[in-house]
Amino acid sequence: MNSADYSTHGAVAVVTLNNPPVNGLSHELRGAIVAGLDQALADPAVKAIVLIGAGKAFSGGADIREFNTPKATAEPNLGSVIRAVERSPKPVIAAIHDVAMGGGLELALGCHYRVAAKGAQIGFPEVKLGILPGAGGTQRFPRAVGPETAVSLIVSGNPVPSEALESTGLFDRLIEGDLLQGAIAFADQVVDRRPLKLVRDIKIDYPHAEAFFAWARTSVGASSKGFPAPVKCVEAVAASVSKPFEEGLKLERDLFTQLVQSTESKALRHLFFAERAAAKIPDLPEGTPTRPIKSAAVIGAGTMGGGIAMNFANAGIPITVLEVKQEALDKGLAAVRKNYEGQVRKGKLKPAALEERMGLIKPSLDYADLGQADLVIEAVFEDMAVKEAVFKKLDEVMKPGAILATNTSTLDVNRIAGFTRRPQDVIGLHFFSPANVMRLLEVVRGKATGKDVLATAMGLAKKLKKTAVVSGVCDGFIGNRMLGPYGRQAGFLLEAGALPWQVDAALERFGMAMGPFRMADMAGGDIGWAVRKRLYVEKPQVKFSKIADRLCELGRFGQKTGAGYYRYEPGKRDAIPDSEVEALVVGSSKELGVTRRKITDDEIVERCIFALVNEGAKIVDEGIAARASDCDLVYITGYGFPQVRGGPMFYASTVGLYDVVRSMKRFHADPLGDPGFWRPAELIERLAAEGKSFSNT
Repeated sequence: MNSADYSTHGAVAVVTLNNPPVNGLSHELRGAIVAGLDQALADPAVKAIVLIGAGKAFSGGADIREFNTPKATAEPNLGSVIRAVERSPKPVIAAIHDVAMGGGLELALGCHYRVAAKGAQIGFPEVKLGILPGAGGTQRFPRAVGPETAVSLIVSGNPVPSEALESTGLFDRLIEGDLLQGAIAFADQVVDRRPLKLVRDIKIDYPHAEAFFAWARTSVGASSKGFPAPVKCVEAVAASVSKPFEEGLKLERDLFTQLVQSTESKALRHLFFAERAAAKIPDLPEGTPTRPIKSAAVIGAGTMGGGIAMNFANAGIPITVLEVKQEALDKGLAAVRKNYEGQVRKGKLKPAALEERMGLIKPSLDYADLGQADLVIEAVFEDMAVKEAVFKKLDEVMKPGAILATNTSTLDVNRIAGFTRRPQDVIGLHFFSPANVMRLLEVVRGKATGKDVLATAMGLAKKLKKTAVVSGVCDGFIGNRMLGPYGRQAGFLLEAGALPWQVDAALERFGMAMGPFRMADMAGGDIGWAVRKRLYVEKPQVKFSKIADRLCELGRFGQKTGAGYYRYEPGKRDAIPDSEVEALVVGSSKELGVTRRKITDDEIVERCIFALVNEGAKIVDEGIAARASDCDLVYITGYGFPQVRGGPMFYASTVGLYDVVRSMKRFHADPLGDPGFWRPAELIERLAAEGKSFSNT
């Protein structure tokens, strides 16, 4: 049902919002609310009206199913519904439970009274989509709770429980027990109160407004670089203090229109839908049976294994950590405890919770201790021979029906599955380092992986609070396969005339969290070196700059050795440009017979980012990724791509695929270290020729 239910309880009419799952304010529901209001007003026996939500929410705001469709703004729009509520000659009471977010909270603010159940989540998440509340929220909310609280909640986009706002003017009562009965009793008490009060009529008395908003503009601007919405939220709230209500409402509408048309908002909205699309696997029906995961195990207590263990402990799932030596096991668990202690010091975790979580992590030196786990994840060295030994052992000791997962970042999951007699139980679960922090989980589906195993992995990702993206099997899956050409192009730029710190700075100004060379130093140069050595044998046609190998040959593996592309002071992570590296880079160009030239920052960005895009297009065309937005989600959540650009594929679409192809053909004439590098992917050429974008895939 996508409407509102109408009933009467004595002199009180109850209009129940009924649009599962969170009563999104669809066009049909908005019309039904007004119809219910009109029915109550036409009945002389009705003296008051209660608005309440069915199911799990009062209202979660706009119905996301109507985003970018004519229904989103069709009359009655939300502003019209709120005006109808405000003009009601009979008191209208919003009864809030569970969730009142965005437009749902704006609707409640238009009511004459508001009652709420304790624990209801109250907030305005619009800023996370690059917009601001557009139906009076920035004008009514400050009048109800004060400008400082309003700025805090609207700018952060984070909800707070109803009790946190109990002392403000937002709620007239917090209801204990049954909310509907409490709301009806409250309505009976206010039936004859006149005049009916409206939040819009409240005058804000705030003598420190000028100083507060000057501070808010500065602090919000500094913390939200690249995101226009937070600062505009401050401007809109400031108008609630300095302007009459209708003028403030007009400013809010103007700012909303500006933001909704901005590239930044389009990028954030794209990612919002990308995350929901990634959870939908074309050949995996809803309701596919899953396997229970009541206990888990991880092989390896290093940085990755320890981080994986923390994810399970955080979710309340017991996990056994296996190592081959006591010293390595002790060191790994000490690192886990240290991580938790850091959270306690920052106030993010209570000491009792630390001990509870450590109690869920059980150390072991014996494979036999893993046998009854529902899921086991190997996090051992990235070498096929090592993986083979581990999986053959797991095949022997794990109970029937246990899921056998590999955390490999590049190796063939199908081959790994072949080391067992149960390939249907094998799946890739590629966590990103540090695994206890990074949101991304690449779920790698082998050719034999059972559908129930895949469904279980996707459900587990939610429990672990990860963003799961399904990948097919190929070298590097989605993320690392795209990273390969990106890193290779960065290396070729060094040979042509750039230096590592120029390349990093250009890409960081573009918005990348970290340039490719700083990232390589952090990850460890030896990791990339091992991958390249394998590719030299398996794919000799793939060309690489030799600079990275030469640094490794000198023992410069990055931060862990105090020197890589940069040098590092003991105990510090500051990347310091190094004259020795500059000499090595310049010497490499001379050795290759390359006359070094000036490389612009624009060329650095175009070559590196379009290298990502081109490989992403191949991945989509091959069916490794189900859709282009999956590639975007991987790069936003796992590789530090700037959110405001929406991911590499979305960014390419904003540039225009026609222009992207032209740039690639221009680079083909000057290919740097690999003559075959810049052949555009067939998907890009096809879409560009048809005037389409990656959103059409």
